[in-house]
Amino acid sequence: MAGRVACARTRVLVGASLLLWLVGCSGTTFVYNRLDSILPWYVDDYVELNGHQERQLDQALQPFLRWHRQQELPRYLDLLNKVEASLDQPVTPGEVRSLYEGMEIAWLRLEQESLEWLLALGDTLSEAQVQEFLGYLQEKQEEYEEEYLGRSEPEYREESYDSFADTLEDYLGRLTPAQRERLLLASAALQRSDAIWLKERAAWQERLVVLMQRQLGWKERVRESIARRSETVSPEYVQVFEHNLNVVFAAISDVLNMRTEKQDRHLRRELDDLREDLQTLIAEDADAPAESA
Repeated sequence: MAGRVACARTRVLVGASLLLWLVGCSGTTFVYNRLDSILPWYVDDYVELNGHQERQLDQALQPFLRWHRQQELPRYLDLLNKVEASLDQPVTPGEVRSLYEGMEIAWLRLEQESLEWLLALGDTLSEAQVQEFLGYLQEKQEEYEEEYLGRSEPEYREESYDSFADTLEDYLGRLTPAQRERLLLASAALQRSDAIWLKERAAWQERLVVLMQRQLGWKERVRESIARRSETVSPEYVQVFEHNLNVVFAAISDVLNMRTEKQDRHLRRELDDLREDLQTLIAEDADAPAESA
């Protein structure tokens, strides 16, 4: 069973993106502790599960979530500590890239760990459910095409700038005019990626339609398709993606280096809140009674 595609990158596992989002926000311990009830609901966005499937999913999620809490959350804490340490000196685009690559590696671990229970669930789907799942993805494709391809060039630049500014203001507070000017330059330097992203998304869905016929050996073919997906994207997509990453890394480092004392305090408070959330979740797991074999 495969899933959602994010604007910057193909994402192939239903539900996994939710986990990274949750631990990327402060004040999330209450929600995180209820992932075993949230994820089945999230999967239901793609296909309506019957009672047996919901119970199977609930059972499969328990070791997955235990793994995530025990092994991944401490790694996120390490990444967070590296972020804060980097703030004591000028931040370079390379340091921003290093953080991004750390999260990419975390994503790949999350993807790999969640693949098996998603495949097991996919094995139980009826043909009607498979068609519902594929139909949902096609519907989203059409919605994305209508939303993104209809934008004019100025609209594309404006939305890119707004996304930049909104994200950074979440961590820095109100941006200065100079910081906003830097983000305007960055949005102007981006290569437009919506059309090529949608083309890659459509190509993945075509492969998925074949995979979801679930012929003998289909699970192994899904594993192989995911493992080799970087080899199947077009060179044009790779070039645009890498160019835009460099633009983003440079803009983020510049804006961080332009931060005021007030913004620095705001940023460090946000990081402290996130650290506290992660430490609380890790401690809760350490205090939890061990499950019997």
